[in-house]
This record gives sequence, structure tokens and C-alpha cells, in this order.
Amino acid sequence: MIHVTVALFLLLTVVLGMVRIVYGPTVADRMMAAQLFGTSGLAILLVLAWGMDMPELIDIALTFSLLATLATMTFVRRVWYEEGKSDDS
Repeated sequence: MIHVTVALFLLLTVVLGMVRIVYGPTVADRMMAAQLFGTSGLAILLVLAWGMDMPELIDIALTFSLLATLATMTFVRRVWYEEGKSDDS
């Protein structure tokens, strides 16, 4: 029962992160909120895998963590490097 409560709390953090994505003042704030989705989703899957005795959810959580890393690297390459090039011109 406690694992469902923890998963619901983590889901609440995702909802609060959605508010940051909509009203975030900068692109970096929005990206950090998107990273919160990845981290919270990973934690939800791990908690449910432990609480419901479903080890296959751990594999899905690992895949999500790799996708979150790729999303961050793509964001940095596209936003930070593009802004650096336009300032030098």
C-alpha cells in the first residue's frame, strides 16, 4: 500500500512540473521541468516494480533513464551551442 502512496506523490510532482513547463520564464526552466518528468517517471516505475513484485518494470525504468540522458544532451547541443554561435556572429 505504501508503494502506491509514494507513486501518487511522485505523480503529483509531475503535475507541478507541468505548471513550470507552461509558465517557466526561460527555456532552461522548461527543460529542467521536463527532466523532472524523466526522474519522477523513473522513480514511479522503480517503486511500483518493488511494491508489485514486477522486475520487468526495472528494465523499462532503465530505458527511460537512457532516454532522459539523450534528451538532455540534445537540448544542450541545440539550445546552448546555437545561442553561442549567434552571439559570436
